[in-house]
Amino acid sequence: MNQTKIWVNDELVDADNAVVSVFDHGFTVGDGAFETLKVVDKNPVALTRHIQRLVHSLKTLGIELNSEEILRKAVNEVIFANAHLGNTMRMRITYTSGKGPLGSDRTKENFTLVIAVSPESIWPETAIVATVYEPRNDKSMLAGSKTTSYAQNAAVLAIAKNKGAHEAIMPNTKNELCEGTGSNIFVVKNGKVLTPPLSGGCLGGITRALVCQWFDVQEVDMPMSILKEVDEAFLTSSTRDVQPISKIDERILAAPGPISSKIRKEFIAKLAQNYDEIGRAHV
Repeated sequence: MNQTKIWVNDELVDADNAVVSVFDHGFTVGDGAFETLKVVDKNPVALTRHIQRLVHSLKTLGIELNSEEILRKAVNEVIFANAHLGNTMRMRITYTSGKGPLGSDRTKENFTLVIAVSPESIWPETAIVATVYEPRNDKSMLAGSKTTSYAQNAAVLAIAKNKGAHEAIMPNTKNELCEGTGSNIFVVKNGKVLTPPLSGGCLGGITRALVCQWFDVQEVDMPMSILKEVDEAFLTSSTRDVQPISKIDERILAAPGPISSKIRKEFIAKLAQNYDEIGRAHV
């Protein structure tokens, strides 16, 4: 049986031997950034955009990517070494400031790169979401960055799961609709597709950016209460693509609705035309 191969720093290793130091700052203080992307038929989907966003997140933290060329080479090696996992895989690229002291100070000229894959699970056709009033801090220096400091997301998602939901929807500090723990949210009201702007603190999602580019979408600040009024809603992320929402708290939505269905179908078709859509990401 083939064992999954993982890239650690500068080489491929068996998953059982893929380890990093307990002194790594990605572990001790969450000092790093990551990207999760989908691999389809050996194609890393929107890899250029993901690398751009990784660089943006790292710059926010004051960390410099060692080499984009090495990163791309490692991504390809991991994909081809794990072809036995199937046609669709989930890939996670994690980059940290590397080993350091047991405190916040970093060690200079140091980094850790890990690229891992797993078979991609199939998302439900529609999502159930729960509103959770733990705000995303839109005033934080890390707002809009995908860092390894993900404890809030994990805690909030657990609250939603305890409510029987698949995802949690959070406000920002102004009680405006912001985002999910691992997704962006779009709503449809009176035939218009709306989504929170990046200025409100949400992550500049790769799928979000493509939906905004390819379809008629308005980026607008909205109160959380709009979720009680919308006709349709859907989530976007790099692994779920476009996922219609069927229930928000206790409110049932007819899902997939006509606009969500149309966007989902056309999005998948457009993406398949060029898996590495290279337009610059909205960061």
